[in-house]
Amino acid sequence: MNFVKRAGLSLRARKVRTAVLLGIFVVICTLLLGGFLLQGATARQEADAQRTIGVDVTLKGKDLTPALADRLGSSPQVHRYNPRLPIEAGARGIEPLESDVPRPGGNRAGAKTPRPLSLTLNGVRDSGLLLPFSYGSNKITAGRGITPGDADRRVAVVEQRLAEKNGLKVGDSLRAKSADGKRTVPLTVVGIYRDSTPDPTRWTPPHLLPGNTLYVPVRTVQQLGPDVEDLAEAVFRIGAPEQAEQLHTEARRLLGTESFDFHVNDKAYKDQVRPIQRVGTFARLIVQLIALAGALILGLIVMLQIRERRDELGMLLSLGEKKWKLIGQHTVEVAAVALPAVAVAALAGQIAAQQAGDALLGHQESTSSPGPRSPDTPADSPEMRVQPSDLGKVAGIGLGISLVSTVVPGIGILRLHPRSILTDSE
Repeated sequence: MNFVKRAGLSLRARKVRTAVLLGIFVVICTLLLGGFLLQGATARQEADAQRTIGVDVTLKGKDLTPALADRLGSSPQVHRYNPRLPIEAGARGIEPLESDVPRPGGNRAGAKTPRPLSLTLNGVRDSGLLLPFSYGSNKITAGRGITPGDADRRVAVVEQRLAEKNGLKVGDSLRAKSADGKRTVPLTVVGIYRDSTPDPTRWTPPHLLPGNTLYVPVRTVQQLGPDVEDLAEAVFRIGAPEQAEQLHTEARRLLGTESFDFHVNDKAYKDQVRPIQRVGTFARLIVQLIALAGALILGLIVMLQIRERRDELGMLLSLGEKKWKLIGQHTVEVAAVALPAVAVAALAGQIAAQQAGDALLGHQESTSSPGPRSPDTPADSPEMRVQPSDLGKVAGIGLGISLVSTVVPGIGILRLHPRSILTDSE
């Protein structure tokens, strides 16, 4: 009789033992699937965190220009970047803020016409990467910030105190003029922000007051000050601290060896991403331990079955059955139970893994640093989704466990002799 058919008959004849095997395999496959789902979820969350949180690299240098910042920003490891080009400018059509503290010498600011250079314009590409906006000391209260899509637009984000004094709202217009008064640029207000910095207690020139600081696209600043080229700084967001060395090498190639300051700020990355990586490592360890423990448990069960079925094996050997076919019969019996266990595990694993993911990833998120978070920080725990690739991995490991758990104990079958078995049974 074909050993595959004989395996099917054996499974039907030993229903209780088959049910026990099926139950063990369901538990093993469910735990394996849960581990793979948790691995996939942590990988997705880590990738999202690298894009949204990432590592901020601040670059400063006397030869750092917007063009060089754009070249560094096009590097494959850079997700977002923001150059900052500040300039002093005058105002037209609005009344800038002035210090209420007496000017040194006894004069009061505001008694005369405002100074020509009463505003500070920060030319930026992506205001969301500015440290005050990232960590919450500056907060958009109306409209939006400056984005890369505003590069060719004449727009501005104004501070709340300046907006209240002049009755500015999103959509209103104002004018900024150059230091020499020869160039004027109209600006449309697209956002209003609140700076938590209080007004100075000492007299301060108008352009240094926090309320007189505007954020505009870099090109707008270049139109008002064509001779202004050197950036105050440029911030580059990369995926992981390991990529900082690549960006440093590229910066050194463009700017020279000693003409710039390169600072890596990976605190937010460590606070948010490293706990996720630990969960992923834990999930990989779970998969390995379950696979090893499953092989050992099933190996012991198969070994006990082989001892209980010595008479059957001796009879088959005496009829001329090959030993490798007997091992194959046991392998088929175990593998035939493993496959339906994968289907059952696909249903149970989704529920169990989601609960485990909520517990582990949510706990890691809550125990990380309570410092300020970016508004686009990923959610606490991602959705667990059963993918065909996960089921394929579970099925592959299940069949591997079946093979190992039967072939290794099956070595004892190779040492059996039908005459000794039948003699012992008499």
